[in-house]
Amino acid sequence: MSRSGFLVSAAICALIVFAPLPVLGQCTAAGGPASCSLPGSVTMTAGRVIRLQLSATSTALTAPTLAHFEAGLNATTGPTLTVSANAAWRLYVRSSTPLWSAVTTAPGAPARADKPAGDLRWSTNAGGPFVALTTTDANFLSGSATAAAASTLYFETLYSWALDTPGDYGLTLVLSLTSP
Repeated sequence: MSRSGFLVSAAICALIVFAPLPVLGQCTAAGGPASCSLPGSVTMTAGRVIRLQLSATSTALTAPTLAHFEAGLNATTGPTLTVSANAAWRLYVRSSTPLWSAVTTAPGAPARADKPAGDLRWSTNAGGPFVALTTTDANFLSGSATAAAASTLYFETLYSWALDTPGDYGLTLVLSLTSP
């Protein structure tokens, strides 16, 4: 390329680079007082947001007494569960295993190794009705968008004179919050 061709090409590039860009919005005001405004816009995408809070992550069930064995059960107030969600939601409860864990505490009296999860029953009301816990998700609560929907989990534990031997028993619950 000749020197003159190079200069012409450079001049054209300079004009393209330094040419004013088209203005998408422009406002001009003169004199005083002056004011100028332009409309604009913003956009966002809000996804589903859900939160589950527990007042306690474990509950010590009421230890059975003679009266509880006679009645076949006793009651315990569990944690308060609070759901916050910006859309419809469902809260499920289940046991992580079909059987309670059992640790023997009295020599000669082994703890019951086959105590079923269903011996723990749950409800949203202190007076019931109570539902036997299983390893399948059970609908505990549901609702629409809310800042704080609170409910208490109530328990009934079933006892049998012939089966529930002395021991330390435990069961892990799984609480699942979903927003379909």
